[in-house]
Amino acid sequence: MNYIYGINAVAEALKARGRAFAWVGVAKERHDIRMKRVVEECRKQGVAVRFIGRDELDRMAGNNAHQGVVAVTSAKQYNDLEDVVAAKRGEYSLIVVLDGIEDPHNLGAVLRTADAAGADGAVIPERRAASVTALVAKASAGASEHLPIAKVTNIARTLEDLKEQNIWTVGLDERGPKPYDAMDYNMDCAIVLGAEGRGLHDLVARKCDFLVSIPMLGKVSSLNVSVAAGVMLYEIVRQRGKRKP
Repeated sequence: MNYIYGINAVAEALKARGRAFAWVGVAKERHDIRMKRVVEECRKQGVAVRFIGRDELDRMAGNNAHQGVVAVTSAKQYNDLEDVVAAKRGEYSLIVVLDGIEDPHNLGAVLRTADAAGADGAVIPERRAASVTALVAKASAGASEHLPIAKVTNIARTLEDLKEQNIWTVGLDERGPKPYDAMDYNMDCAIVLGAEGRGLHDLVARKCDFLVSIPMLGKVSSLNVSVAAGVMLYEIVRQRGKRKP
């Protein structure tokens, strides 16, 4: 069985309608408005709701961070790379390519920021990286349920595939010779972010059309990848002048 837990994660998964729901377990003692909305949405969609004890919810989620709701669902459905490219939201493409993020909290945070910044989708590797688990769905506040995500076997080869579709690839790396805000992002582009600690793999860095860096004015040499993603993506939002209606 697959599970999603947390108020936002379950609520957004219901809205996205990208998964099949077997049933949703709700803590017996929760009667607040946010939980009532989840229960109402379940009933509207014909999803069974079971009111159960927190011990059972803890067992299902594998922790006690479920906020009183756990959904039993089908697995996350990943997209093909072509689907992510075709999901273009605005005048220019914006795809987030993740080169081996292993921490599920970081992956969830990046996906949340990518969705908020209007990215078309994300790309993650099949191996040696975090997948979209229940923990990632919760860390993304449900954004992982709305954002098209492709799983690929080789990130370097994927960059080549994107280039063939006239999408420029911009890698964020502390070795980048150009400041991130000196680039003009008014073009179809993919932002490539490296893993915790090591950054971009050398081959992936070499495949990027451009390498940029975020100036570090303190004692440490780099930012957390989810923070760096926010800095980079919202520079693109600023340049493109996007505003949510």
